[in-house]
Amino acid sequence: MSNSAALLLLGASLSSAVMLPAAARDAGTFNGAWSVDLVTESGMVCDSRYSYSVSVQEGQVRLVSGQSASLTGRVGADGTLGLSVSNGTATGAVSGRLQSNSGSGTWKVSSLCSGRWTARRQATRTAQAD
Repeated sequence: MSNSAALLLLGASLSSAVMLPAAARDAGTFNGAWSVDLVTESGMVCDSRYSYSVSVQEGQVRLVSGQSASLTGRVGADGTLGLSVSNGTATGAVSGRLQSNSGSGTWKVSSLCSGRWTARRQATRTAQAD
């Protein structure tokens, strides 16, 4: 599978067909780095598993690993994800929700592949002076 299709899977893993309005007032709750794992459940052109990193800042979601796909959208105050993903002519859509340190949902990239995703918040380390 090409890198562009794999990046679409990441985006699709965090996307929803419906964009959320400004419900991200409290979306800062989800700020930080997240690891996302995708498992393909159907589709012949996708690998069985993918892993990516995304960053959430004040409700805005940004792709950290693999920069060639376009990923836009928000995390709502309740953790609902509303993202749009595209790479060339392929588009993806998924539904799911983040909680304080984890998340899950389903994804689909056009008619190519579909599956489920899980996310976990990465631990942040703070440097301390002696």
